[in-house]
Order: sequence, then structure tokens, then C-alpha cells
Amino acid sequence: MLGAAAPTATKDTMPHHDDPRESDEGLTPSSPSARYQTLRRWTLSTADGIRTVRQQLRAELGLGDSPSGTLGTVPERMILVASELAANAIEHGRPPTIVTLGRDGSRYLLEVADHDPYSVPVLAGHRAPGAGGFGLQIARRVGQDVGWYTTGTTKHIWVTFSPHD
Repeated sequence: MLGAAAPTATKDTMPHHDDPRESDEGLTPSSPSARYQTLRRWTLSTADGIRTVRQQLRAELGLGDSPSGTLGTVPERMILVASELAANAIEHGRPPTIVTLGRDGSRYLLEVADHDPYSVPVLAGHRAPGAGGFGLQIARRVGQDVGWYTTGTTKHIWVTFSPHD
């Protein structure tokens, strides 16, 4: 499977300004593994639906039951990425936005699709605070693998998560 490994950063080590992970370059097109089984799918037309996705992801991943359980920080990271990517798709893509949660054993796949297969996802580089465009950067930092692909009518951004990252 192709995809970018999530960079690691701590308070003491931030990416250098020439780091390609911090550029306005696009992601390399790739598809996630077909081994993931769909657990849940949400269809959104407006940003109001993002709150519902967050709440239902929390429930689906059992965050309310045992926040320090076997999934570690996966639920919190996945909710953050789902929120960011869905907001990007709603703002910059064409409706409806489709958020899909998949699972293969302990690994999870989060996929966000919009109906604009002609635009290429771009990583936000050095932008002023508040300028936006950091959803893909967040996905790369907190996810395991990140990629995108298109079908005839949709563009899909996908991120994998594992409690063993």
C-alpha cells in the first residue's frame, strides 16, 4: 500500500522549513488496501452534519466507555481528522460529502469523499495563522498512512489509524 508515513513531532522537534511535508505539494495518488470492511458511512450536505459524525464516531469507537482502552489515542485522532477533512470537502469540494469508517482487525480506515474528482488535494505549506488549509497536514501528523484517489465521480482522501502507531 502506498501512502505517506505520519511524521513524528514533539515540542522540541518541529519540521524544518524546507521539510517537504510542510510544502504546498500534493499527495501522491494511491488507494487504500481493499481489506477494510465498512463499519459506518455518513452523508453530509452541510457543515452542520460534522458534529453528528464526531458524536457517532465516538460511540462507534467506544470512546465514552474506556478512553484509555486498547485503541489508545486512535478515537481522538480519528475524530480530529474526520472533522478537518469533512470540513475541507464541504468547503472546497462538491456535495454530498461522504465519510466512511472501515476496519481490518485493529487497524482503521477513515475515508472522506466529495464529488469533485478533478481537483487535486494540496498540502498546506507555510501559511499565515488563520489562513486555513491544514486538514491534510493534521491527517499526515496523526494518521499512519494518507492518500487519495478518484473514481469517475468522486475524489477520496483516506487515512489509516492503528493503536500500535
